[in-house]
Amino acid sequence: MKLFNKIVEWFNTNHYLAYSLIRIILGVALFVRGLILLSNPAAISELAGPYSLYWWYSYIAVIHIVAGLLLTLGLLTRIAALLQIPILVGAVFFIHMRQGLVAEGQSLEFAALVLVLLIVYFLFGSSSLSIDNFLAKRKSK
Repeated sequence: MKLFNKIVEWFNTNHYLAYSLIRIILGVALFVRGLILLSNPAAISELAGPYSLYWWYSYIAVIHIVAGLLLTLGLLTRIAALLQIPILVGAVFFIHMRQGLVAEGQSLEFAALVLVLLIVYFLFGSSSLSIDNFLAKRKSK
């Protein structure tokens, strides 16, 4: 029981790791989504239907790749999240909302979750396990 209590205590005192882990996974997922968009623009154009503009999907793919990498590293986290927010607003309200909650593949609830997470990282920053934090500490010395 002592070991269990020590483990619980460690998790309670290191909760910033969970916040950082979520940021890293979110960044990797957006980075991969960008690579998928670049590799198959026809599928994305089909998904968007009448809203399909090829240059728009190229922009979205590049932003997902660059900002996803920045989120993963915790570098310029707020800017990286801010760049992604309009894209996810478009995905939630213009693409997935018309498909509804019962859809195959990427769905409304997943896009909404990613949007909320991006808003959280825009508002609260990257946490202590990030390059942003390292640079801030270094600058203050």
